Amino acid sequence: MEKEWTDVLLYFIPAGLILGGMYLVIKKFIDRDQQIRLMELKKGMHRDSLPLKLQAIERMVLFLERISPDTLLPRLHRGGISAGQLHSDLLSTIRSEFEHNLTQQVYLSDEVWEQVKKAKEELLKIINTAASETGQQATGVHLSRSEEHTSELQSHSD
Repeated sequence: MEKEWTDVLLYFIPAGLILGGMYLVIKKFIDRDQQIRLMELKKGMHRDSLPLKLQAIERMVLFLERISPDTLLPRLHRGGISAGQLHSDLLSTIRSEFEHNLTQQVYLSDEVWEQVKKAKEELLKIINTAASETGQQATGVHLSRSEEHTSELQSHSD
């Protein structure tokens, strides 16, 4: 009886070792195949997202250009407009432009997005400083000149 058990064990132990070895080989093959598929998927995602990232960068460059005082003031300044109205229009336009491009942050790095937000906030500060220096009763022309002067000083200090 005891010999029968040893004979059975002599058959099952090698068979178990072979099955275990086959399991490890197959598992390694499946893991490698999954890694290859994952790499291909990442390549495909990168290839598909690259145009979107470039488009987001282009839109942020356009946003920064559209809110620069050199392009913003000629678009918004109308003859006879008060400094208070121009101030309000400037702030409203900048915020509107920013909100229009808000979704682009998905495709930009955190660092780039923070720089865009910082540029917008700095411009809002410049506009608010210029408006407080000219006063609400001044004309839009006074605010424009004050703002141009303030932004020139700001760009020289950077």
